[in-house]
Amino acid sequence: MKNAIITASTKGMGRAISIIFAKEGVNLAICSRHDDELAAFKTELLTINPNIKVFTSVTDCSVKQQVLAFAAAAEEALGDISIIVNNAGMYTYSSILDDTEDAFQKQVNTNLMPAYELYRYFGKKMIAAKDGHIFNICSIAAISPIAEAGTYSVTKFALLGLTKVMRLEMQDHGVKVTAIIPGSTLTDSWKGMVVDKDKMVLPEDIASAVINIYKMSVGANVDEIIIKPAYGQI
Repeated sequence: MKNAIITASTKGMGRAISIIFAKEGVNLAICSRHDDELAAFKTELLTINPNIKVFTSVTDCSVKQQVLAFAAAAEEALGDISIIVNNAGMYTYSSILDDTEDAFQKQVNTNLMPAYELYRYFGKKMIAAKDGHIFNICSIAAISPIAEAGTYSVTKFALLGLTKVMRLEMQDHGVKVTAIIPGSTLTDSWKGMVVDKDKMVLPEDIASAVINIYKMSVGANVDEIIIKPAYGQI
């Protein structure tokens, strides 16, 4: 049985990806800032597949020490981790010139740091095992920046850049690295706004892409995949 660690796992894309890996028979280490959400989701996942293990951790992914503690605890509970899904992220609607004083550091710590730290924690272990797949959930803003979400765009640019470096470091060792680049996706980022879900990408679409990429032959890697709304960006 393979073991996966998925950040920000109880909502949106993280939730959908966790469910699809559970159906595939993968043991899961999931995290959230809310204990009640984790407990309910663990029960749901074990109902979907009673044969897997689910490890939960209350973790604020913007805090390095908590990210590393989650990694260590997940490894201790499940064993070797061979799948990483870096899903944690935050979207702030603000131009760079209108950012609050802490906006840059807060978004770097949420959108970039967890992927960097989990890579450093697990990367050499994956190399030694000659096995692993890292998925970084980027954003279309990494390719087409959004002026009204300036710092978000910068951090997603950085995450895509990090993904490319990861791939170069890992490709000689049989470890795969994939950038998932979603357009307008129906997640909590849109809470409070009136949107037409039939004109958006759904979290289940992202999960479907992830699992199909994961199940490709050992010699195939999807470097990056862009998934945008059929009617264009919202």
